[in-house]
Amino acid sequence: MPIIISQSGHNATKVDKSEFEKEDYLQNYIHQNPESIPVYEIEEDKRLFVVAREFSTESGPIDALAVDQSGDIYIVETKLYKNPDKRTVVAQALDYGASLWKHVNDFGDFLKLLDKETQSQFQLSFFEKTKAFFNLDDEQANLMLDAMKRNLKDGSLKFVILMDSMDERLRDLIIYVNQNSQFDIFAVEMEYYKFKDYEIMIPKMFGVEVKKNIAGNSISSPRQKWDEKLFFESLNKQLDPKFHQAVKKLYDFSKSNADIKWGTGTNKGSFNPIFSQISPRSVYTAYTDGKLSINFGWLNGDDKATKFRDTLKDKLETETNLKFPDNYREHFVTFTVDEWADQVDLLISVIKDLKDK
Repeated sequence: MPIIISQSGHNATKVDKSEFEKEDYLQNYIHQNPESIPVYEIEEDKRLFVVAREFSTESGPIDALAVDQSGDIYIVETKLYKNPDKRTVVAQALDYGASLWKHVNDFGDFLKLLDKETQSQFQLSFFEKTKAFFNLDDEQANLMLDAMKRNLKDGSLKFVILMDSMDERLRDLIIYVNQNSQFDIFAVEMEYYKFKDYEIMIPKMFGVEVKKNIAGNSISSPRQKWDEKLFFESLNKQLDPKFHQAVKKLYDFSKSNADIKWGTGTNKGSFNPIFSQISPRSVYTAYTDGKLSINFGWLNGDDKATKFRDTLKDKLETETNLKFPDNYREHFVTFTVDEWADQVDLLISVIKDLKDK
């Protein structure tokens, strides 16, 4: 199905769906842009870190091995619709999972393999890289590793089948497996469009609602659903009182101007304001330890979101002391409370001025 692209309501252009020439391109894209796999449909604050491509097992290489901040381990298999073996992809993914579970008996050895991948790509250990990527402290990172160890031992893995186009039979198979087993297996159809120098990806996830509706669905690590009362109770315990007013001021602004989505972190609460006129994802996240994440990585949707993202970065650098890396567009840039609290009025003013433009 084609999409229509216009600029400020003018010069509308019909763009037809494109095709991936090779699976390798799709694999590399999700490796570089893990947010393109919409695991946030499972839980609002879920994010994926793709640790490795072509991760070796006894049954062959996994296209992509990923983890989330809860310690869930994901096996991601990609297939193009034109490939003749696409109907075997579910069995192939499960075979890789069984091999990973059976042959990786020592979690320390598994962690060494992950360290090798992150050292090669980022010159950081897996522990340090995931701490930075998910904005975790040492305690939270160790809880994530404990959950990963438990999931690997139990064979409690998650599977994502990623294709450029998916027929009804394959979607029905995945929904059936989810409905009648302990597996968490999801299908993602990635529609691909090219327009000038732009690439447009539209992911659609299948299988999520089935798992949400199954009573007693197991959770790999204890999660807590936060609310306003619990958030500020925890804030009062975790954060120096001199910073409380800044967090409260940011929360009051957020509550008055956006829909608040509450995080599900185990020990660290968060609120995530959704400004619907900008994006269906949160612009920033504030935590009970006072940290503030500017979620540029989630503002990569339509033209309005990307324009807001870039203008927000420029305005914040001009009007505050906050600084951002050159590759900010793909990142969730985090500041400690002593870096942003004394500038909260400027921060609010910038967002307020930009959100309705």
